[in-house]
Amino acid sequence: MAKVIGMVTTSHVPSIGNAFAKGLENSEYWSPFFDGFKPIREWLAANTPDLVVVFYNDHGLNFFLDTMPTFSVGAANEYVNEDEGWGIPTLPAFKGNAELSWKLIEGLIEHDFDIATCQKMKVDHAFTLPLKLLWPQEAQCPVQTIPICINTVQFPLPSARRCLNLGRTVGEIINGWDENLKVLVVGTGGLSHQLDGERAGLINKEFDLKFMDSLIATPEWATQYTNMELVEAVGTQGIELLMWLAARGALPPKVKKVSSTYHIPISNTAGGIMLLQPEHQ
Repeated sequence: MAKVIGMVTTSHVPSIGNAFAKGLENSEYWSPFFDGFKPIREWLAANTPDLVVVFYNDHGLNFFLDTMPTFSVGAANEYVNEDEGWGIPTLPAFKGNAELSWKLIEGLIEHDFDIATCQKMKVDHAFTLPLKLLWPQEAQCPVQTIPICINTVQFPLPSARRCLNLGRTVGEIINGWDENLKVLVVGTGGLSHQLDGERAGLINKEFDLKFMDSLIATPEWATQYTNMELVEAVGTQGIELLMWLAARGALPPKVKKVSSTYHIPISNTAGGIMLLQPEHQ
């Protein structure tokens, strides 16, 4: 049977890609963030996944304000990397698995999730950078991928509870596959940050740390807040923490923290990283 073996969550700001391109990983500014991936890569060496399911948000590459699905799932055998003007070097195409994508899509619809099915899907930095952080020495991502995009751009957004339940359903479906597969789930974005307006530059360390801690034993903690309350706490773009909740939902209730890093700032963002695995793995 297939099994979800762990969850990695990380920020995905475009400046990470520039740091990669310029070889700044060990610089004084960037090393506290990049060093947070060293224990994760050690864990990956011992727990190599066959497939990665990535919860992320699109930044106008596939969807714009005139067409914005709440949830969308890739159903292709390849995902081409493009971006939206940040000057980040593009990466080779990412391998998909359309057959497994369709199993996931069909299962989600059977569980009453109305989703957009994307048989062609371009991927931007929110998808590509976290995977490059996991396998920085590989010219191409070495594992198959399934992208799941969550709208965090245009209201109305899915609630924190809905995103947590999405992740739980994804985990349930994967664990029911009659496949000998190890699956890693990745949630990207955040943590607290706001890019514009009077609160541009907002970072809420206290809330970020409470949120990260809650993911271990009480992931429902964030569901007490409406999306407007979350935006008030973590900023307009900080609502990307919804992807972290979805990823956490795919794991069983009892998990163990393997590693965790919180560093501010990277660019104008709170840089959070976590690796969780099932408690009895």
